[in-house]
Amino acid sequence: MSKLRNKHVFTSESVSEGHPDKVCDQVSDAILDACLAEDSASRVACETAVTTNFLINLGEITCSGWDNIDPEKVARQVVREIGYDREELLFSSETFNYDCHIHSQSSDISQGVSEGEGLFKEQGAGDQGMMFGYATTATPSLMPAPIHYSHQLLEHLQNLRKKKNIAYLRPDAKTQVSVLHQDGVPVRITNVVISQQTDEVPLSKVREDIIDVSRDLLEPSGLIDDNTEYFINPTGKFVIGGPHGDAGLTGRKIIVDTYGGVGCHGGGAFSGKDPSKVDRSAAYYARYAAKNIVAAGLAEKCEIQVAYAIGIARPLSINVDTFGTGKVSDEKIQTVLESEEIFNFRPAAIIRDLQLMQPQGWSYRDTSVAGHFGRDKFSWEKTDKSDALQQALGLKVRQVA
Repeated sequence: MSKLRNKHVFTSESVSEGHPDKVCDQVSDAILDACLAEDSASRVACETAVTTNFLINLGEITCSGWDNIDPEKVARQVVREIGYDREELLFSSETFNYDCHIHSQSSDISQGVSEGEGLFKEQGAGDQGMMFGYATTATPSLMPAPIHYSHQLLEHLQNLRKKKNIAYLRPDAKTQVSVLHQDGVPVRITNVVISQQTDEVPLSKVREDIIDVSRDLLEPSGLIDDNTEYFINPTGKFVIGGPHGDAGLTGRKIIVDTYGGVGCHGGGAFSGKDPSKVDRSAAYYARYAAKNIVAAGLAEKCEIQVAYAIGIARPLSINVDTFGTGKVSDEKIQTVLESEEIFNFRPAAIIRDLQLMQPQGWSYRDTSVAGHFGRDKFSWEKTDKSDALQQALGLKVRQVA
């Protein structure tokens, strides 16, 4: 069983909606949203790549309403809403060249993941592999502190840019937060790194403005002090950015999308994939289960691993690790998860429980910036199973607020 270290610093980063990889994630997820709006049974694996004034979509899509969808129109709208709307950025919604190479899903895969087809007739997993879910009491969102505050900073800067409160900000940005932990508990932010694309503005002004807004945002956390260091545009200049500064691809920010490097990752990306792909849906469900375990007060930290074989519905394995913080044994929690009485990790049940084919109050594009976890709007962030977990384990403890 994993043990907590007495003292350590952990660092996580977040990237903005204008980062080239995140441009791609958003376009891929916007196309997924369009497909599900036409046909809730769509099978989508949509990839996007960008570079200087160029965007390409490729992948496999089976959607009964595909003829009603214009992927180029979707892509240009996403890029426009992000803020790439000026030719001088050398990647603009009105001027980029577009190409599309999308075809239908393989029938060999389809028969394994469509209910009533294939050898087992039950909807199977869309691929083999392992997925992880994680939760911790470190922050109110039950997310690790470094990624929690990195996302907060990033979203705040994006809002300031879009409201033109700081008029010289451009869409591309990265934030990074290092947090000192004592016995697993966050005690101090040691440093903050922000690389923010700007117009041609003196570096001294950029640093002064961004340090001020960063301090204001982080002050309520109680984790910053006079010794917290700030590194703002440490190369000295960040004007050339976005897809002109660096090519982008869907699914290249899997650690930003999850827990910032805390815990494990199965390697599968999320964006552009419909929920039959357990890379995405099972990772959401594992977070759902881990968060409920922590919210129920059964552990201070919890990581769940689940593994699948393509075309097979029942998980091959479920593993629970509470890192020595559990009020009951990991084996007992694992037995409850495997029983399927509270959580059911079969693909069809995941899709049903989390309403993944017909999202309510959120879209897949919403997930593609500022992380897929830690925001209450998503269905996998509910803590509605906490009471049932306590009852099943015969334990009544104070739940996390």
